[in-house]
Amino acid sequence: MTIIENLNLTDKWDKTFPKSEKINHRKVTFHNRYGITLAADLYTPKETTGRFAAIAVCGPFGAVKEQAAGLYAQTIAERGFLTIAFDPSYTGESGGNPRHMASPDINTEDFQAAVDFLSVQENVDPEKIGIIGICGWGGLALNAAALDTRIKAAATSTMYDMSRVNANGYFDAEASADARYAKKAAMNTQRTADYKNGSYMPGGGVVDPLPEDAPFFVADYHDYYKTARGYHERSLNSNGGWNVIGCMSFMNQPILSYSNEIRSAVLIMHGEKAHSCYFSRDAYAAMIKNNLFADNKELLIIPNAVHTDLYDGGRKDAIPFDKLEQFFKEHLK
Repeated sequence: MTIIENLNLTDKWDKTFPKSEKINHRKVTFHNRYGITLAADLYTPKETTGRFAAIAVCGPFGAVKEQAAGLYAQTIAERGFLTIAFDPSYTGESGGNPRHMASPDINTEDFQAAVDFLSVQENVDPEKIGIIGICGWGGLALNAAALDTRIKAAATSTMYDMSRVNANGYFDAEASADARYAKKAAMNTQRTADYKNGSYMPGGGVVDPLPEDAPFFVADYHDYYKTARGYHERSLNSNGGWNVIGCMSFMNQPILSYSNEIRSAVLIMHGEKAHSCYFSRDAYAAMIKNNLFADNKELLIIPNAVHTDLYDGGRKDAIPFDKLEQFFKEHLK
């Protein structure tokens, strides 16, 4: 028997985006197979009845559902879908302890648990379920699509491969056995200290104030997470960040090993100027290599867009919502 955690869910609209008058919104909860209860915002179009095609949205990595995921979910709901934006295990309003931990297995399971929830809703067609993963949740969305045959379409936006970046560093600058050994040694030293102290050391969120010599991608993150544009009080990236050892298991658990066995439709979207664009380009190439079902896969590079432009539009409407609507209507029909 699954024990449902009692979550402390806020009643106020505390999103980083305005509420649409075209949708109905309510909070919901569901549980994953590890017994962790997840919190989500559910969006449905007003004045529409019947059984919907449904989409679960999560990300970016270290964000909460009140940020980019909620914006995607609400906007897609305006276009006729039932959507949920959820907080992953151990973060935001979702359950799970200790806090601020990540896991390639549990976080993939979070997507599958969202599919569980959507599949049993009376107003959802269980044969028409898709997912959207933003930033680090893009890679996890591909992993979920490779595992869960109920997912009929998956889209990723400004994707990170969290296994690759943890193992190899940014831009693969630490892609050596010696560099990985040094990182693992440091984290295992931290594990000993954490166990001794009875608490976990936070790694720190996005740096603030922004150093004058900060790389562009750090400034890009600061512009979203540390300003009125995207700050949220429950967001790890806006505040204290993951635990130092919070993402350790991504280092030697690649999440995209079987992406070229995905049979369902996949749309990978990335900004041309994003520091992270290499993750999507390489993931797409690996996904279609020797894949007998490559015809329903697409890579969309958005001109002049940087990484966080696909979080909220970047003040220039960079998110191709028309394309997303077209993709899901085609593959969830």
